[in-house]
Amino acid sequence: MRSGTALRVIDKQRAGVDLAAAERAARAFLEALGVSADSESLRETPARMARAYAELFTPRPFDLTTFPNEEGYDELVLARSIPVRSVCEHHLLPFAGVAHVGYLPGDRILGLSKLARVVEHFARRPQVQERLTKQVADWLAERLRPRGVGVVIEAEHTCMTLRGVRAVGSTTVTSTLLGILREDARSRQEFFALTGTRP
Repeated sequence: MRSGTALRVIDKQRAGVDLAAAERAARAFLEALGVSADSESLRETPARMARAYAELFTPRPFDLTTFPNEEGYDELVLARSIPVRSVCEHHLLPFAGVAHVGYLPGDRILGLSKLARVVEHFARRPQVQERLTKQVADWLAERLRPRGVGVVIEAEHTCMTLRGVRAVGSTTVTSTLLGILREDARSRQEFFALTGTRP
């Protein structure tokens, strides 16, 4: 099943990228902060900044591959420690960590690599971790129609560790549970136990 909406959003984002304008803005930004980009080592920095942020903000297209649940599998499917890399929308500084994404299948099951693709899709834009967690869960619930969905994200935010409070080593944990994983205490406990996190 192809997710036309997701692919249309990606195409629209790609169409909106103007690397030349971003490079000019990056040069002006550095100069406004008193950093000259005229030296040999910094001359290409504005262009590198523009390309780097364009990459960070542009998700790769993917097909949501699902298959009939012919065996009637009804236990938790969980992908642990999916790498998460995004950019805090408040300071445009990176945050990184891992996502644990699981679901209780209904009529269809998902190609496992797609759990990581969905996380990457929503991480490739200025984000807050709370929204990212909910977007992944809601998207899977809408597209897959499982009996339950659980998403936990653990991440270190450089906007907290490199500036401001400088809370080096701190991590932020967010979770979203839907369906049976939210409503049934035993299912919820199993999900958190398998992710290695606590509610």
